[in-house]
Amino acid sequence: MTSPNILKRLAACFYELLLLIAIWLIIAGVFIAIFGDATHELKRLFLQLLLWTLTGAYFVWCWKKTGQTLAMKTWKMQLVSRSGQPLSYEQLIMRYALASIGLVAAGAGFWWMIFDREHLFLHDRLTGCCVISTPDIKASTH
Repeated sequence: MTSPNILKRLAACFYELLLLIAIWLIIAGVFIAIFGDATHELKRLFLQLLLWTLTGAYFVWCWKKTGQTLAMKTWKMQLVSRSGQPLSYEQLIMRYALASIGLVAAGAGFWWMIFDREHLFLHDRLTGCCVISTPDIKASTH
């Protein structure tokens, strides 16, 4: 199992962000259409929690189903368990929550990869996961 280099990971993160921005705009548009202006404290908090929760649902569902989000497929990466066991929902939800905290903390959970001996993100180190490169699968010609 080889780990993707930092540039490949950053490229995948950037691509993931572009996809998420599109999803967030749609969700926010529907929210505003239903509930109106979301600049008041309670509505803004509810919208933020909704966006965080639905983003988490997207990641957890993709990781559980195939170990890959659309960006990870594009950049040929996959999330796997370091123990070789199937990824559990508990492990994936914890990974998302810890990644969120690591991102809010000035990206510290992601910067951790630079110093980690196996180049794992902190949330992967803590949840027993790792991101690996997937091989190129060539279409067979018959």
